[in-house]
Amino acid sequence: MGATRYIRRMTVQLAIVGAGNMAEAITRGILRAGLIPPDQIRAADPAEPRRKLFQTELGIAATDDNRHAVQGARIVLLSVKPYQARDVLTHLGAAMDPGALLVSIAAGISSRFIEETLGHSHPWRVVRTMPNTPMLVGSGMAAIAPGRNATPADLDTARSLFQAAATVIQVDESKIDAVTAISGSGPAYFFFLVEQLIAAGIELGLSPADAATLAKQTAFGSSRMMLESPDAPATLRAKVTTPNGTTHAAITHLEKCDWPAITRQAVHAAARRSRELGL
Repeated sequence: MGATRYIRRMTVQLAIVGAGNMAEAITRGILRAGLIPPDQIRAADPAEPRRKLFQTELGIAATDDNRHAVQGARIVLLSVKPYQARDVLTHLGAAMDPGALLVSIAAGISSRFIEETLGHSHPWRVVRTMPNTPMLVGSGMAAIAPGRNATPADLDTARSLFQAAATVIQVDESKIDAVTAISGSGPAYFFFLVEQLIAAGIELGLSPADAATLAKQTAFGSSRMMLESPDAPATLRAKVTTPNGTTHAAITHLEKCDWPAITRQAVHAAARRSRELGL
């Protein structure tokens, strides 16, 4: 009870509703950049281990009561699972400061749904975002999209929360499903490719450790080349692909198996599922 009473009295810059892995990544980026001190952040999560992590590792006050967490907060970061959003938002509206900005990373939850579920007492300012898990290592990607009432200053605020650990772009909210399919789900596509490279290396006689080192470092180096080179990915690929050489043999096989189309179809499938899950 003592901790809850303390949280209730505090006025803070940022309240985090849902202290999961992504919220942790965002928070670590904020703290590394010195954007907000830990005593100006509070977190809420039903899981005791997550609260303990925020308290002991990040120095942030934590509670299991969402309403206590958001009281007096200038910014509220909504980081809950889609199926939890309706219940959480229904109870937040009465507790949030009317002037607070809500920044949502809840997948599939539209800004209009958030605004309406918080209540109609006044126009809520919402910025919807889609970050990805490489934020955990400071190399993430995030897209931000303004809700109906969000201002340019609100977008700048949201951008600042993410850019400490991610590259940030602004899109129309109608494009968030595409963002989800490319960068939100995208890390899994690359992990899956590296899995197959490792498996192929083992089949060719490499040890699991050597195959993993070769595949992971190749993925890392190739990603860095794409980011730092002025050349397009297709140009970089062509520079590696000597006619009738080993790379040409692999690319030709992938094309015969319709790998380019399969890849695009997979991304479209992710986007469709994002739309289906949306509120």
